Amino acid sequence: MKKILAICAMLFAAASWAAVDVNKASEAELDALKGVGPALSKRILDARKSGAFKDWPDLMSRVKGVKDKSAAKLSAEGLTVGGQSFNGAAATDKTQKAEPKKTAASMSKPATVKQ
Repeated sequence: MKKILAICAMLFAAASWAAVDVNKASEAELDALKGVGPALSKRILDARKSGAFKDWPDLMSRVKGVKDKSAAKLSAEGLTVGGQSFNGAAATDKTQKAEPKKTAASMSKPATVKQ
């Protein structure tokens, strides 16, 4: 009897950590995620009426209030888009664009040290 209870408890724990796909989730499933309240779940469902979300950038562009930082938090809580978790690619692209590009000339000249 104890083994059956233990197995049931493990199955329940695994089900509670299961990923929630934004394209398939109900309002209750979205609300159950930490960081998603009634207002955000309503915005997600309203945006989803115009079509399924293709990927995280599509979700972030169509749902007000979901940006890189919040997308990372929601993904950590189990939210997925098309089965994919947020990988932060959009944040990486912005960082790379902000950095100055090194030219071949600047890389080929050795640094001189004055003494």
